[in-house]
Amino acid sequence: MDDTKFQPLIRTIRRKYQRRYAEAAYFFVLSALDYSIFRLGKSMTEGDDQHITGQHLLDGIQQYAQEEFGPMAPFTFRTWGVQQAQDFGEIVFQMCHEGLLNAQDSDSLRDFEHGFDFEVAFSLS
Repeated sequence: MDDTKFQPLIRTIRRKYQRRYAEAAYFFVLSALDYSIFRLGKSMTEGDDQHITGQHLLDGIQQYAQEEFGPMAPFTFRTWGVQQAQDFGEIVFQMCHEGLLNAQDSDSLRDFEHGFDFEVAFSLS
């Protein structure tokens, strides 16, 4: 992913939403989205074929974070201002509202409400 392409828009989104989340959190979500699409075998074509649900994205976020950060994922997320799985939904919908991502009418922030517990998901046991 070419971060320089998205950086100005992400900076605009962060300003609009009072910089609640670190810039890295937005780039992580975009990377996790790509990871999830690939993992699910979705086509890279546009439209409904590429759409994934909030739960599928959360599953991809969890797996991608496990690979990238291992047990340090909860710490990393907290440094970005992400305290719970629903924060990833906030990031996704901020990017949707600004045209960086697309949502379907059936998509909702509620899709992210009962995501995973950071400490449990990334424990060493």
